[in-house]
Amino acid sequence: MEKVSLGHILSAKGKRKLVMLTAYDALFAKLFDPYTDILLVGDSLNMVFAGAQDTLSATMDQMIYHTQAVCRGAQRSFIVFDMPYGSYTDPSTALANGLRVYKETRADSVKLEGGAEKAEVIATLVENGIAVMGHIGLMPQHVRGEGGYRIKRDRERVVEDALAVEEAGAFSLVLEGVQADIAAAVTEELKIPVIGIGAGRDVDGQVLVWTDMLGFFTEFKPKFVRRYLEGAQLVDGALRRYVEDVRSGRFPSEKESY
Repeated sequence: MEKVSLGHILSAKGKRKLVMLTAYDALFAKLFDPYTDILLVGDSLNMVFAGAQDTLSATMDQMIYHTQAVCRGAQRSFIVFDMPYGSYTDPSTALANGLRVYKETRADSVKLEGGAEKAEVIATLVENGIAVMGHIGLMPQHVRGEGGYRIKRDRERVVEDALAVEEAGAFSLVLEGVQADIAAAVTEELKIPVIGIGAGRDVDGQVLVWTDMLGFFTEFKPKFVRRYLEGAQLVDGALRRYVEDVRSGRFPSEKESY
């Protein structure tokens, strides 16, 4: 299958919905790859894999390791590297880390959080040949500074940030935790694709964390998540059968023995 390019993503605007999922390893990247337009190596891996309470302690080394794995598993999806907290505080820091991403992985772009205040950072990366996906609205890396995860309802601020990200040169925008009618207005205003998460249906595509979508994360379910599989329940059932078979002597059988 043909590799999804930046051109494919840009040309989808107003024509077809983009499908985006997180991925953190080669195994699941390979499973998702035939179906997704974009795979995001999200800093959410700090919570999914490392068991942290938030994304803030994710490191460049950690993100690069997982991105390398995803790139080995996925052959056609467009791969996005989520820049971790503290890796793009200013243009020079962002450029040094962005160059490292391109040199050490096969990621097709980077993603960073922030609106008008990050326009210079975005522009610097783009000017140096690094494709940038923006991310505004609810920004997980701001969770401590904002005192929690808060839905954004300030239409003027959200639109202003979205336009600033587009003008700075980003090729697309993730809009998270934004009131649906505001998300629709942003999508209408922008020429670049807008990918929503908790931002209603009137956007150019959707992204979910795969462990939410497949029901492996069960501590709570955000309002915007639809579970397409009860993964944790299925794994629990399989483990119970394995334990029973081992303890009863039913596993391994003669067919499973040399």
